[in-house]
Amino acid sequence: MNQLVNDYLSETRNTLLKEITVLSDAQFNSKPGLNMWSIAQVCHHLVLVEEATLKAIAWGLKGNNSTQQERIQIDIILLDRTKKLNAPKIVEPDEKPFEIHQIIDLLNDSRKKLMTFLSTIEDKSILAEKSVEHPALGELFLGQWIEQLYLHEQRHIEQIKEIKLLLVAMP
Repeated sequence: MNQLVNDYLSETRNTLLKEITVLSDAQFNSKPGLNMWSIAQVCHHLVLVEEATLKAIAWGLKGNNSTQQERIQIDIILLDRTKKLNAPKIVEPDEKPFEIHQIIDLLNDSRKKLMTFLSTIEDKSILAEKSVEHPALGELFLGQWIEQLYLHEQRHIEQIKEIKLLLVAMP
């Protein structure tokens, strides 16, 4: 994994933490609408996606080299919030309330596990040679699975900002 991707992961996570640490636990768990997630649920979803990404990369490393020919432009797909993407069941968040510090611990833990795992990959070039099917984006090179983490997180940071505005407008 190159330094730029590492920087993007770190910068995006710091932005996320700045957005949520200013909230009360009540705001964090408030749903602005019937079929909408709370900010806590959005953050829990991000934890689950990071854990699933680690598993997908580990699985992909065991497989054969990719038949995938070119990189998909995942940034265009993930950063376009006009197109709704439905979360697969495996990364749907819990309905239960969370405390902010609890989610921060989960986010830190999932990131630490991911980075520790990635540090064990001796030949990083393999991340551009092997691929695994992503439930929303199609066949992705393993390196793109890492990239989709910060892009996905950026997408949800924008969602969190929107939820915060909706919560302020609620009676």
